[in-house]
Amino acid sequence: MSKQLEEIFNFTDTSEACIKCGKCIPVCTIHQVNPDETTSPRGFIDLLGAYQQGHLELDKNAKDIFESCFLCTNCVDVCPNSLATDMVIEEVRADIADKFGIAWFKRAFFFLLRHRKIMDLMMKLGFMFKTCALSVDEKGRGLRARFSLPMVKKGRLLPSMAKTSFLNSHPEEIPAPVQEKKNPRVAIFIGCLANYNYTDIGESLVKILAKLNIDVFIPKKQLCCGAPAYFTGDVNSVEFMTKKNIEYFEGFMDECDAMLIPEATCSAMVKHDWQVFFENHDMPEWKERAQKVAEKIHMATAWLYNNTDLVKLLEEKGKKFDDVVTYHDPCHARKVQGIWQEPRNLLAQNYPMQEMSDPNRCCGFGGVTMQTEKFHLAEAAGKPKAAMIKDTNAKYVSAECSACRVQLSEAMNNADVETIFKNPLELIAEALKD
Repeated sequence: MSKQLEEIFNFTDTSEACIKCGKCIPVCTIHQVNPDETTSPRGFIDLLGAYQQGHLELDKNAKDIFESCFLCTNCVDVCPNSLATDMVIEEVRADIADKFGIAWFKRAFFFLLRHRKIMDLMMKLGFMFKTCALSVDEKGRGLRARFSLPMVKKGRLLPSMAKTSFLNSHPEEIPAPVQEKKNPRVAIFIGCLANYNYTDIGESLVKILAKLNIDVFIPKKQLCCGAPAYFTGDVNSVEFMTKKNIEYFEGFMDECDAMLIPEATCSAMVKHDWQVFFENHDMPEWKERAQKVAEKIHMATAWLYNNTDLVKLLEEKGKKFDDVVTYHDPCHARKVQGIWQEPRNLLAQNYPMQEMSDPNRCCGFGGVTMQTEKFHLAEAAGKPKAAMIKDTNAKYVSAECSACRVQLSEAMNNADVETIFKNPLELIAEALKD
């Protein structure tokens, strides 16, 4: 174990604090698809304690075990001692990356996330030449891989690519339609998938804010929040992106009432995990700066519900639809940020809602490693969720998370479920359309 990690964490104390009550077992995503005590939360904790004591070698078998966690935080949510199993696994993955390295295709991906202009160019080229490697899915949910690649297998459903990214489609300043003495002003942090693939999310948010007569600021130099690298153990990439973003945000945050993020994972990373990362890596000054930035960070639906007249607007001017909507709770929204009722309350103004049997069950996205080297586990986790969605007979399944969208779209396609995935902002904007 690295000296820095050993100084910060005492995995033995965490292991001894686990009372082995088993409450974490039924809710654990990996245990649901691979019922083995070794890959259960208390199994992870015991192994981490043994690792710190020198009784467990960090070999390929241990690497496989620690990379099998979906980091869904279900165990933390139900643990009577609130043991942060997800956090210690995130940190031990840094040791795994140090010892075994990071696969070249992941390193290339994280490099692109660190350099926005190069990523813009690569995505533009990808759009132009996508038919060489991809075909349009017959159900219109995205693209299919024509052959296997390092990050995807043949036939895998991938999100569509936009001709122009969201950030490059708008000026930095979008004034409200009616300029009053002091209009509210919000910034948008868009997230990578919403920027390059699901651009209707950002477009919908801009339209909703216009209806509320709110000035919009789109910071063009924003980088990835760092979540993909964080969950993989790439400490250097996380540190680079978080510090660059914080320095950039500090330059304009005081001039904004809020920064809205229409993505659960990005929002949780910026609002919560940045501070955890800096604390765990002994950077108190940066933790304090991240904490200051976090004061104005909000998931989009939560801020819109709590700080605007959007509900009233939807009641008075929104179109009413007969199309049933079921809502899936992203792990990083409900469990990490406590956000679950706000998007439902907004959607319920204009759409009939039908809850699935377990809206809080993880969809099984799980991060870059789970979506590449361990995709068979992600597929297994997605099947029961697709079945739940089908049972609702809903036209739309909604979640404020594009990672969930990628995972559930694949799961629904494989299970022949006709339900369409929409971010709640897309559905709300449709209700407000003139």
